[in-house]
Amino acid sequence: MSTQFSDLNTSAEFPLVSRAAVIAPVASASIAELEADAVAANAGEIDADAADSRWKNGLDWTVVIWMSLVHLLALGAPFFFTWKAIALAAVLSWLCGGVGICLCFHRLLTHGSFQTYRPIKWLLTLIGTFSGEGSAVTWVANHRKHHLLSDKPGDPHSPHDGPWWSHMLWFTPDLGQAWHRELTTKFCPDLLKDPAMRVMHKFFLPLQIGLGLVLFYIGYLGWDAYTGWSFVFWGVFVRMVYVWHVTWFVNSASHMWGYRNYETSDDSRNLWWVGLLAFGEGWHNNHHAFQRMAKHGHRWWEIDVTYWAICAMEKLGLAWNVVHKVPAYQKPQ
Repeated sequence: MSTQFSDLNTSAEFPLVSRAAVIAPVASASIAELEADAVAANAGEIDADAADSRWKNGLDWTVVIWMSLVHLLALGAPFFFTWKAIALAAVLSWLCGGVGICLCFHRLLTHGSFQTYRPIKWLLTLIGTFSGEGSAVTWVANHRKHHLLSDKPGDPHSPHDGPWWSHMLWFTPDLGQAWHRELTTKFCPDLLKDPAMRVMHKFFLPLQIGLGLVLFYIGYLGWDAYTGWSFVFWGVFVRMVYVWHVTWFVNSASHMWGYRNYETSDDSRNLWWVGLLAFGEGWHNNHHAFQRMAKHGHRWWEIDVTYWAICAMEKLGLAWNVVHKVPAYQKPQ
């Protein structure tokens, strides 16, 4: 699902949110600077992942080994089966995927769909970091770039470059540290100013190991070593694989299949099964049309459990300035 600045359709029939509204969370970057970044990206100045150069440095072996190891270890889960571990995996899938990625990384940090207290933001970011999809800094930068250049040259993960590229291959090339620094500096300067965000970015891998150790000892001390290992295999590896792929389907499947409520300048679609599996993120055409909206489901059947969680936070006084509604004249017919 990686997000935030989009080429916006400005037609009278389907007027979208203004560019100024889309970039509001990034206080330190002016509209002119962001427009210049888009031009530079199309010119290949900040996009080492252009078709003719994305593989020039080979694979990013850290990412490839991380992804491969998690998938391989998930295959061992049936040998450590317990119902407690299944329940744990389900709960952590919702927490790390639905709350951490969809609610925090996407709707809060990337788009500013609502506001919350800083300690709550840090807690939610930590939960999202446990998803294993990378740090908030990297995730948000890529997603904001995706919205600015959606399905155009420079989009990090458009199906125009192939369905598997958009699903999971786009983060495997080694683009270099200089490229990454420029990406994050241009697209998430707000997060880079936050020391807590920088710490979680730096210690991304140790945090994953720490969570695995905590889950093992909960199972071991509460029951036995077998239960401890079942918590690790199901609560870490199986859960990660599930959350990874259902959120990656937003980048791939939801730009290829489904229906459209709005005419946008990209190929975004609403895809019901991604909407259900990915905690409401699959109503992707709605989101690309109104990027700052907390609510992604715009028709009665478009279930969006992440929005429900934001509403619950609002009721509890933990969220405010929630962007709730599509203007009446823009609602789908």
